[in-house]
Amino acid sequence: MGGLSMDQSFVQAPEHRPKATVTEATGIPLIDLSPLTAGDAAAAVDALAAEIGAASRDWGFFVVTGHGVPAEAVARATAAQRAFFSLPAERKAAVRRSEAAPLGYYESEHTKNVRDWKEVFDLVPREPPPPAAVADGELVFENKWPEDLPGFREALEEYARAMEELAFRILELIARSLNLRPDRLHGFFKDQTTFIRLNHYPPCPSPDLALGVGRHKDAGALTILYQDDVGGLDVRRRSDGEWVRVKPVPNSFIINVGDLIQVWSNDRYESAEHRVSVNSAKERFSMPYFFNPASYTMVEPVEELVSEEDPPRYDAYNWGDFFSTRKNSNFKKLSVENIQIAHFKKTVTA
Repeated sequence: MGGLSMDQSFVQAPEHRPKATVTEATGIPLIDLSPLTAGDAAAAVDALAAEIGAASRDWGFFVVTGHGVPAEAVARATAAQRAFFSLPAERKAAVRRSEAAPLGYYESEHTKNVRDWKEVFDLVPREPPPPAAVADGELVFENKWPEDLPGFREALEEYARAMEELAFRILELIARSLNLRPDRLHGFFKDQTTFIRLNHYPPCPSPDLALGVGRHKDAGALTILYQDDVGGLDVRRRSDGEWVRVKPVPNSFIINVGDLIQVWSNDRYESAEHRVSVNSAKERFSMPYFFNPASYTMVEPVEELVSEEDPPRYDAYNWGDFFSTRKNSNFKKLSVENIQIAHFKKTVTA
């Protein structure tokens, strides 16, 4: 990673350091989505929705196969990813992101105020129209495409289209599982703030001290993750709080339920806490697609899921403000913990 060397900024607090061996997770929901693409009867789709609902409630994530994403599109995107990260450091630095323009290359990301052992490249599938004037502190989401890297942009734009199609299918199944109209949540994504991240985790000389990504929950609605066959994604098991390793499954994607689904569902579903462990022998690549709503979205439990018996458990908050604050906390170390949905949780009185 351009001569990156282990220093104190990467060192996790003792209680958050990974153990030498992490148990492989068992019982993770593996869901075959082929009934959707096969045009199966409504009963099969309802059964699929029930599976996804149970997985979202019990685990906060699940693995999907039979998803309909062309293997060729995935192969082109992953080849583009590897080609970018193999560029010399100065070529990657030419598309480096800044605090005000948070898209492009970066190698100093922080999670929970500790530096991650990784380098990333961020892009948005849909660039918002440029503002007439940029207000102080406003983020500018404009892609920085590397020059002289044939096919890079085309491969990732093709991948983004396939991911969006899959994201809406899963969103519809989640709505069905909550007994909502299938397209009930679609309107929030008219002007999305979705982004794709290319992750590269180089071999780490001290994998017992550092993490590729520190423990966290995803702030958006859904994350669709491609990971290679090296492995390193750990999820905190709900039953005992232990970290368990998610074994890579060929031709699959991992779906993370994000904080927005937790809020919209009024805590029926819960986002999963996860992290990325690194190793000293092999580099690892992954590609998360963060499915996020419009910046003007006011996030609160959907009205069909609240009642006198089960009142709203969260105060409404603005997604754009929340997202900008989280992005800034990823860019640099802060003196306080970054913003979480727990800050909007209502106090329940008996």
